[in-house]
Amino acid sequence: MAGQGDEEAHEAPGRRARGELENDVLAALWAADGPLTARDVRGRLLGDLAYTTVLTIMSRLYDKGMLTRHREGRGYAYEPVRDEASHTAQRMHSLLEGGSDRQAVLARFVSELSEQDEQLLHQLLTGHDDVLPDDRRSPGTR
Repeated sequence: MAGQGDEEAHEAPGRRARGELENDVLAALWAADGPLTARDVRGRLLGDLAYTTVLTIMSRLYDKGMLTRHREGRGYAYEPVRDEASHTAQRMHSLLEGGSDRQAVLARFVSELSEQDEQLLHQLLTGHDDVLPDDRRSPGTR
């Protein structure tokens, strides 16, 4: 039975991992102007995913608190709880919290930034609100 565990550890050729599918579904929802049904999302994704696969992924994202939904016909229309920037920032924060050496992680992160990103980070850290999106600025700076 050697190798049986190896097969389970890897995705079948041509199949995407669940995390990749979740990211693809979220990207489709972020690109939309409003709520989408599973059928709408399926139409925006590359490949030939089954409707039930897309519906399962969306249901899991809803159960994780990443999507809201409301009734639309016999099914639901879904929207992301956070915008893409907020979602990415939350993931970065979670990864940082889970690490054993915050200083090393932050030092490595900063050392690998492009010069432009390093300047942007410096502006953000020194309180230059002019680089923040309007909805994140301090009151009275709009």
